[in-house]
Amino acid sequence: MQRRYTSLAAAGIATALTLTLSGCGGGQGDRVTLKLVAADYGDGTGPGSRQYWDRLTRAFEKEHPGIKVDVDVYNWKDVDKKVADLVRKGHAPDLAQTGSYADYAARGQLYSADELLSIPVQADLQPTLAEAGEVGRVQYGIPFAASTRRLFYNKKLFAQAGIAEAPKTWDDVAEDAELLKKQGVKTPYALPLGPEETQAESLNWLLGRGGGYTDDIGKYAIDSRANVKTFEWLRDELVDKGLTGGDPATLNRADAFARFADGTVGMLNGHPALIKQAEAHGIDYGTADLPGKDGPAVSTLGVSDWMMAFQHNGHRTQVGKFLDFVYQDTNVLNFSRDFGLLPVTTSAAQKMAGDHRFGTLQDFVAPLRDAQFYPANKTSWPEVAKALKSEMGAAVGPKGDPSSILSDLQNMAEAADTAGG
Repeated sequence: MQRRYTSLAAAGIATALTLTLSGCGGGQGDRVTLKLVAADYGDGTGPGSRQYWDRLTRAFEKEHPGIKVDVDVYNWKDVDKKVADLVRKGHAPDLAQTGSYADYAARGQLYSADELLSIPVQADLQPTLAEAGEVGRVQYGIPFAASTRRLFYNKKLFAQAGIAEAPKTWDDVAEDAELLKKQGVKTPYALPLGPEETQAESLNWLLGRGGGYTDDIGKYAIDSRANVKTFEWLRDELVDKGLTGGDPATLNRADAFARFADGTVGMLNGHPALIKQAEAHGIDYGTADLPGKDGPAVSTLGVSDWMMAFQHNGHRTQVGKFLDFVYQDTNVLNFSRDFGLLPVTTSAAQKMAGDHRFGTLQDFVAPLRDAQFYPANKTSWPEVAKALKSEMGAAVGPKGDPSSILSDLQNMAEAADTAGG
């Protein structure tokens, strides 16, 4: 009997120890449901983000049975508003995967990346992307999806116009566009400065002359002399000469991509999603570095969407475990393959570079090293981007005055920046 009592006592001690340990960092905290609000990257022709997250969360929950991840997926028109509404009502999700993060970081509502990610995972994030996620030199925005821009050109139309290679300079672009126009190409150069994504197309051109939206110390420089000269060139050398197939201010990116896929556009700046679209329509296309004023542009536009984690529910440890899983190479590459976007980790990018299954997509990876990003770390940026979308296209119109329009945008941006603190 004594042996039985001893065994029961030992079992009791073991049980108590187990309960004590489970209360220290793992147990009760691990038995939680994490809420993730995510954007949908589906284009309606195949699986959307819902299917991606379903597969990933099932695999994660199998490895971490104490943590459930509940994912709500919204289209891009609604996801930012949904997150903002939840936060305003005091129901912030544990995680949100959207297009911006700076407002929440400025209000002190987010965990920093180094509070969440293991050292190997954080160190594996591509440096330019990680830096773009910083506010006050602290990273709050964790890159989730990325893209760069390259020049796409229709090889068949180029051959018919007697053009042997892709343009390297702006003058080459203008000369090639003239040759394409003479061959009856409807849109020799598609310049989408409509309200959908003016800020992206504009920045590609600004970078080609050494300009951009901000200066070296991060202040808005929209009306810099270099920027004004860029828009004057676009107006005088492309638009006024009828080489853009119409008014760029009315052309949206989606329409420009559709025309390229239909074979009626000679060339345009495009991101990786255009690969799938062009190939689906049988377009024989090529890609090249973006042309610049005097040679290939030194840098291209880089775009990143972000993952952020809210402090509201106090699930830092569990969120960290989930994010370490999200950023494993297999999951990063699966997302890239499914949606034609670039891996945000160095190790996944290296694996993509050696995998023929990713085809042309690989050409977009290297430019990430020197890519320039929107000033998304500014709380004023969403308001400024909205103004750029609605106003900037008019700068290249028939009666466009780049100096005046960019000056107005600069004044607006400075006021928004001051108001944002």
